[in-house]
Amino acid sequence: MEAHHIEHRDVTGGGPRAAVFGASDGLLTNVALILGVLGGTHQGHSVLLAGIAGLVAGAFSMGIGEFVSMRAQRELLERELAIEESEIANRPEAETLELQRLYEARGVPSELAAAVAGYLMRDPTVALRIHAQEELGVAPEATGSPIQAALASFALFSAGALIPLVPWFFTAGALAAWLSIALAGIASLVLGGVLGKLSDRPILLAALRQLALAALASAVTFGVGHLVGVAVG
Repeated sequence: MEAHHIEHRDVTGGGPRAAVFGASDGLLTNVALILGVLGGTHQGHSVLLAGIAGLVAGAFSMGIGEFVSMRAQRELLERELAIEESEIANRPEAETLELQRLYEARGVPSELAAAVAGYLMRDPTVALRIHAQEELGVAPEATGSPIQAALASFALFSAGALIPLVPWFFTAGALAAWLSIALAGIASLVLGGVLGKLSDRPILLAALRQLALAALASAVTFGVGHLVGVAVG
């Protein structure tokens, strides 16, 4: 009988995660910001200025935030791996016993657990990988790239934020507002559907959920913008 092998996507790196959240955040943030400003003023140039500012500020905020977060996470993990590597080199017997007890706690018989732990500890590289996976819950090579995460987040936030802003470059008033809402709605459905497809969830449900979240954020900020505009007008 041949072994049955299934290819899995790499979901441990920072890039895909940052890209998905970057696009979603960019779309939701800027359509809400545009409609919020529109609720307080009907001046097209103000809406356009706010949208551009939201795109630039949000993209840099997302990119820098992802870089700092991923960098700190990676440095912390590298520190823990260095400690584990030192323990394996200087206290191999204790680390072997620790690995044996981990397997025993999972129901492996003591003799078999001792044999497996001893076998895995023969190669320091393999031993480090096993200890990292068992104790830290991550493979040493799967630490993610801060630069990749930052660039993906910056680019996808910008792309998402640009969608509802496009009509305001060419027109203004009610036409621009309705076009902006329509583009944001279509983009929300597409993004939600893609997320559903990637996570093997019902595509229609994921698309409608994304649309509902965008509509909620837009309605709330439009209402707040209108109330503030009336109050200070």
